[in-house]
Amino acid sequence: MNWISRRRPSRPNGRPLPPHGRILSVFLVVLVAGGMACAGEPVANAPEVSLPDVPDGVASGQLGMVSSAHPIATRAGLEILEAGGNAFDAAIAVAATLNVVEPMMSGVGGYGTILVYDTEEGRGRFLNASDRIPRAVDSDLFRPPTPGYQENRRGAKAVSTPGNLRAWQAMSEEYGTLSWEELFAPAIRAASDGFEIDERTAGLIASAFGEFAPHAQAIYGREGQPLGVGDRLVQEDLAGSLALIAQDGPSAMYGGSLGEAVASAMEQAGGFLALEDLLLSEADWWEPIHIDYRGVQVMTASPPSTAFPSLVRLGLMSRYDAAELGHNTVPYLHSFAEVTKHAFWSRLAYAGDPEFRPPPLDRLLSEEYWNEVVAQISPDEATPFEYPQVVVEGSASASAGGASAERGTSTDLATISAPGAAYAMSHTTHFVVADQWGNVVSATQTLGNSFGSRIMPEGTGIWLNNSLAYCTFEPKGNPMDAHAGRRKLSGDCPTFILKDGRPWVAIGTPGGHTIGQTVPQMVMNIIDFGMNVQDAISAPRVSFVEPDRLAVEREISPEIRDVLAAMGHKVFEAGGLGNAHGLTIEYGPDGRPIQFLGGADPRGSGMAKGY
Repeated sequence: MNWISRRRPSRPNGRPLPPHGRILSVFLVVLVAGGMACAGEPVANAPEVSLPDVPDGVASGQLGMVSSAHPIATRAGLEILEAGGNAFDAAIAVAATLNVVEPMMSGVGGYGTILVYDTEEGRGRFLNASDRIPRAVDSDLFRPPTPGYQENRRGAKAVSTPGNLRAWQAMSEEYGTLSWEELFAPAIRAASDGFEIDERTAGLIASAFGEFAPHAQAIYGREGQPLGVGDRLVQEDLAGSLALIAQDGPSAMYGGSLGEAVASAMEQAGGFLALEDLLLSEADWWEPIHIDYRGVQVMTASPPSTAFPSLVRLGLMSRYDAAELGHNTVPYLHSFAEVTKHAFWSRLAYAGDPEFRPPPLDRLLSEEYWNEVVAQISPDEATPFEYPQVVVEGSASASAGGASAERGTSTDLATISAPGAAYAMSHTTHFVVADQWGNVVSATQTLGNSFGSRIMPEGTGIWLNNSLAYCTFEPKGNPMDAHAGRRKLSGDCPTFILKDGRPWVAIGTPGGHTIGQTVPQMVMNIIDFGMNVQDAISAPRVSFVEPDRLAVEREISPEIRDVLAAMGHKVFEAGGLGNAHGLTIEYGPDGRPIQFLGGADPRGSGMAKGY
């Protein structure tokens, strides 16, 4: 029997009813239906509401919105909404389907960060899907002088406990209304039937194909060659795994046959992840963090996520009149570049597992602190980035710096400046969902690098992450080192903007360490410059790149880049930063949603579509 065996009756906001409420709901439905039949007309005439105009090129809907990195995944979410599911149900369907159609980006073997808004309780919540670092990890193997330490950061030893499936379970149990057989059906269908791959997917398969085991090459190739553009990718093993999960629930992965296959593959490859880590896996709920920004509330994930620097950036930018500076002008971009460097510094200085070293958010998110920092920023000259001193466990303070090549969080400048770099910087995925009741999900999920560790347990079709590659290994013992058994710190930044106490915007992006810089730029595009969600996503971006570069997208003029360089910024041209997705909600006089607008990043090949 399916572990969630049937559709659960729900309240008018899409939330499941308790057992006594289900009986009452049946009685009320019969009573109301009988009354309507006798009267021959609706109980009350709903007032007509004039809908706002829809800007050109923006997706719209009156009962919901889905935006994701692949059209098949977007349609999977809409299928669930149309079947009567809520945003939480649809989010699981989207996530499971992205596992199929973007197998290199996220999935059951991955991790992530989920922000939800529950309209019944009127509050946002952060669901941590990043889980814990395996208990047997030896972080010295990720640092010199260990032979092969760089390879260890990418392969089996970098695999951390996959938390996505546990998070989907927690969201379903707390808020879901449909069975997992219904929610996983679109993903299983896509895996079994296959789909034609595009240029992006074909390129990523080709770049990784040589590292695949023979059983993975048989799925992603033909006659020893990787699949090309227009070829059909059929994933029968993955379809079987998803069907098993739909039937048995997460236990299939966390202790069942899939978990045993993962543990066996890890043992053979010399990884740290063990069956015990899977059995002890859990997803946990946290209160999100937020600031007030020009009269609205901007909310994101709290520690153990490291999304807080995005709010530091917005707080610092609130000390400027962004609208007066002008969108993507030299003064605006210079100010943002200096602000974003400091916020990056704050991450290195203060991030940590809140059970051991909670960041001082009361200070970092205070106006007093913002004023102090901005007062030190020169309006005319770029300031060199300096690494902070951090507390190292078991020894004195040490610099959090070091050569970029020695840090697990370094960015390959050649990669993001190359053609098609939007995809190279997006080894992660983001999606947003909203339903007719006003429930909203904004989720970032990943495998780490493309195809994660490049390890697929035979017969499962599931790629395992290389999450530990994104730890900070120098100096040893710093708060973002690979501490065995502690929570994995993730820099994802799903974000809500609340206006009048209700969700107005849900947005987010992939992009490694550019994530927490891209999101504030999109937020400012909407709030400071009045852009609709699609224009806010499409607008050109910049990003500080550790240790001393400023990535500037090609659409920003050479003249502006030259002036920034003259001010001391080490500017380089980037092909693209991120692959964002977002939506906005308009409400009627009674406080209920009446219109949804959606946007998908032109840097990717996703789709926003309304219901």
